[in-house]
Amino acid sequence: MLGATEAEIQDQQRWRVIFSPYVWGASLNGTAGVLGYSTDVRMPFHEIFKNLDVGLMGNLEVTNGTFGVYVDGQYVKTSQDEDILDNELALQVINTTLAAGAYYRVYEQELGGATLFGRPRVFAIEPTLGVRWTQIDAKVEVGPMTARRKVQWTDPFIGARMIYDIDDRWNFAAEADIGGFGAGTDFSAHGQAYLGYRTMIRDVPTMFRVGYRVLYQDYDGGDNVSDFKYRVTQHGPVVGLSITF
Repeated sequence: MLGATEAEIQDQQRWRVIFSPYVWGASLNGTAGVLGYSTDVRMPFHEIFKNLDVGLMGNLEVTNGTFGVYVDGQYVKTSQDEDILDNELALQVINTTLAAGAYYRVYEQELGGATLFGRPRVFAIEPTLGVRWTQIDAKVEVGPMTARRKVQWTDPFIGARMIYDIDDRWNFAAEADIGGFGAGTDFSAHGQAYLGYRTMIRDVPTMFRVGYRVLYQDYDGGDNVSDFKYRVTQHGPVVGLSITF
């Protein structure tokens, strides 16, 4: 039979699956252009539900506490209209983003006590490495003229995550990364921070989370008027939950 300490270590190192559906109320700011037409993209938070047609988002992570891999995806369809020189300009954007990455815990400091889920309270730092695939399907209508372009790109990124267990129930987590480097976008940056609250739902470890997230992408298809340009920042509050199996 395993001793108490050995059993605890083995439990800490077992593989877990964490499923995290969420809703990101992202405002959009920047510019987008296709076939020589460009427009400011302005979609403040209070207009999200007015302009949002469809939104699906979630994260899936597999980890043993030291090493982990994850996939994070979003599918968002938005539309907006504005008047330019007595013509109505309509912009529809379908944004699909899929990020896959891995992390390794390089630093961990135990803070004393245990979380509600039975693991030690810690402060930890985890460097990340991954790729982010983005597909933009944009359609611009100006009066009788219509321009449409679908583009996609893949950005490598590097970054880091931080975890701080405030007490047995409350948790603070943040992460940031930069990418692009000319491989897909000229530059991209992503960051998010969350406050989490642990609880048990039907004996299943669950964490409710609320936070803020930002994603900036600067993509330039080239100098030709038919090329697609997208320089947009998505930012806004995030609410969701994480279920551990």
